[in-house]
This record gives sequence, structure tokens and C-alpha cells, in this order.
Amino acid sequence: MADTARAERLDPTVLKLAMILVVGALAPLLDSTIVNVAIDALGHDLHTSLAAIQWVVTAYLLALAMAIPATGWLTGRFGAKRMWLISLVLFLAGSMLCGLAWNAGSLIAFRALQGVGGGLMLPILQTLLLRAAGGRSLGRLMATITIPALVGPILGPVIGGLIVGNTSWRWIFYVNVPICAVALVLAWRGLPADTPRGGQRLDLVGLVLLSPGLAAIIYGLSQVGAHGGFGHATVLYPLAAGALLLLGFVGHALRTSGEPAVDLRLFRVRSFAASSALLFLSGLSLFGAMLLLPLYYQQVRGQGVIAAGLLLAPQGLGSLLTRGPLGTLVDRVGPRPFVLIGTVLTALGTLAFTRGEPEWLLAASLVVRGAGMSGANIAVMAAAYQGLDPADIPHAGSATRILQQVGGSFGAALLAVILQWQLAAHPRGTAYAHAFWWAIGFSALALVPALLMPGARAREVTAGT
Repeated sequence: MADTARAERLDPTVLKLAMILVVGALAPLLDSTIVNVAIDALGHDLHTSLAAIQWVVTAYLLALAMAIPATGWLTGRFGAKRMWLISLVLFLAGSMLCGLAWNAGSLIAFRALQGVGGGLMLPILQTLLLRAAGGRSLGRLMATITIPALVGPILGPVIGGLIVGNTSWRWIFYVNVPICAVALVLAWRGLPADTPRGGQRLDLVGLVLLSPGLAAIIYGLSQVGAHGGFGHATVLYPLAAGALLLLGFVGHALRTSGEPAVDLRLFRVRSFAASSALLFLSGLSLFGAMLLLPLYYQQVRGQGVIAAGLLLAPQGLGSLLTRGPLGTLVDRVGPRPFVLIGTVLTALGTLAFTRGEPEWLLAASLVVRGAGMSGANIAVMAAAYQGLDPADIPHAGSATRILQQVGGSFGAALLAVILQWQLAAHPRGTAYAHAFWWAIGFSALALVPALLMPGARAREVTAGT
């Protein structure tokens, strides 16, 4: 029994590596929520319209989406450690330049530079850790590396509100500088060197199809809220163009004799295909309500930005409390039951927001919701890499990140439209209650691919580099 426990324990070397990488990943995840809080202040101080200043967010998302597909080739060609350092330097440089921006145009351009660094980071992080872990303890590994995804939404609105309320907006970008600097030092000293693979040809045709296709889709989805639905030309044309480009990439990737930008043959692995479907649906079923929650506290409960951020903290607490034991249980039992239980708990934790319950019950519900989201997310990410060979990991990292990004954008766009429809027809409290019911209903969609997840530990990633 003791030998089994030791075998299942996360390797200290891998844990150290994870901590080094998590520091760097914290910067882009904090940055996104901080900037969202400061949009109004940016428009005021830079003397531009809200429509124009929204490009500070949009440019970042588009650059991020276009960078992701190149990650697999860059990691193979130049090495994962070197590309991690480069991504940190890009994000650091972009942050400093954003803080020095002299008008809206320069700020938007520098945000795009930030987006390139942010787009490279998470796929490279996953590649480095999964190779080091050799496919062992995937549940605990995912429990560790997804910590920034919890900390960002909790701390970001609070930090952003404090900065906007007490100092210059430039500090919403300068706050990234010490994080990135520490992450660079830790990575330079602590990450093991890896040998780049020589002779790998860049899939230029695939990148020309995939990167602009993703950018067009995310741009179209980002315009849904501003135009009140999916029927406006500003939404439809980018979505149609993006869909055509993605179809072209699928045809190219299945026919090419070389290595495509993202290897679609990964979807033949049942656990990866089911996890991919869940990662996309999580934009609706698990994380769609994340758009509604801060707005609910501000518009229905009358809370300020900082107070709303603090009132959402119990959700992060629920995630953190269950994070350690969940990772261990996923490794022992398999991901399927935890995806199912996590999805149900997420729905139950959202239920109180449909009824206008007292603050203490909403806080308790957020703890339940956070625990459910944490369990489902850890299980899905662990299952995505079961049964994959080391050479497939960079492709899997890019594919999962693409699905998360597009799924999140789609979920946010759809929930925004539903909320607008409800607000047009009902009083504010009733409108939000109906929108939360929609979010709960979408959870049922995730149960179908969840049933296809591995029920017991499948063949793990082969060790090696």
C-alpha cells in the first residue's frame, strides 16, 4: 500500500516544474480580468469611444487565437524551454509598452503583442509538464497547473478596481512586469533544457488557413453582444469566413503528407475526442454563467466592481478546497464520474441565482459551484492526454487551447444575447433569473460527451521526450 501511494504521488521534480510555470501563467490570466474592469476608464482617459476602446480586448483575443496553432511547430523546432522564455519576454514587453501607450491605437497594437505571448504560454506549459510527468498522476498535475485559472477571476476584478480607483490606468499593465520578471528568472534557472527536433517542416498552408480562421470566428463572436444577436453582417461575415477557412484546414490536414499545424488524427482517440467536445461545451455548461455572475451582483444586487469581485471569492474557495483530493481521485478512479458529478454540482450551485436568495445562500452556492467546476475541469483535462504519445502532446496542447478559446467565446456570446433578450422583455431581476436557467439547461449538453469519458484509468501517456 505504501509503495502504491509513493508511486501515485506527484514527483517532486514535476511539482517544482509546475510551480515555476504556474508563476508565468498567472500573468495573462490576471491581465484579462484586470483589463476588463478598466475598459471604461481607458476610454475616458484616452478620449475615445467605447466601441473603439473595446479593441483593447478584441486585439488581444485575436492575436492570442492566431498564435496558438503555431505553438506545436515552434516548440518542436526551437525547444519548449526556449519558447516558454520567448513567450514570457513577449508578454513582458507588451505589458511595458501598453503602460507607455500614448493613444488608443498604440495601446491596441501593444495589446496584440501581449496576445501573441499569452497565446503561446498555456500550450507550452502543458507540453513541458506532460513530458516531464511521463503520463503519471495526470489528475494531480492538472489540479496544480489550473490554479491560475482560479486565482485570475478572483483577484483580477479586485486588483483592477483598486488600480482604476486609486491610480493611473497604466498600472493595470505595469502590474504584470514583476510577475513576468520573476517567472523569467525562475524559468531560466529551473526549467530543464530540451533538445529541439530538427528537420520539422512548417505547415505554412495549414497556418494560413487555421490562424485567420480562428481569428475571424472569435472576432465575429465578440461582436454578437454589441449588435444584439447573430444576425448582423458584422457577426455573420466573419463567422462565415472563419468557418470556410477552418473547413479548408480540415481538408488540408487530412490530406497532407507532412505534419499539419494541428494533427486532427488525435480525435480518433476516444478520450481526447470526448474531452475536446466537453472543452468546447464548457463555454456554455460550466463557464457561461461566469459572464452573468459579476453583472448580477452589480445590476441586480447594486454592488460595486470591487464588492462584486469579493462576493465571487467563495467560488474560488470551493475550487481550492477540493483541488488536492480531486486530483488524486481522478487518477485512481478515472475521469468520467467526476465530470458527471462536477457538471451536476455546477448546475446546483447556479440554482440559487434563479430565485433571488439571501447573500449567505448565494455564497454557499458559489462554494458548491466552484467545487463542481474544479472537479469537472481537472477530470476533462486529465482525460484529454490519456493514451497519447509524447510526440502528440504539443498538438494536443494547441487543440485543447483552441477549443477552450472558441468555446468560451461562443458561450459568452450566446449568454450575452440571451440576457439582452430577457432584459428587453422582463424586469432586471426576472431577466437574470431566466438567463441563469438557460445556463443550467446548457449543462445537460455536457452530460452526453461526459458519458463517453474513460471510466477507469486508460493507457497513460508514454514516458519520454
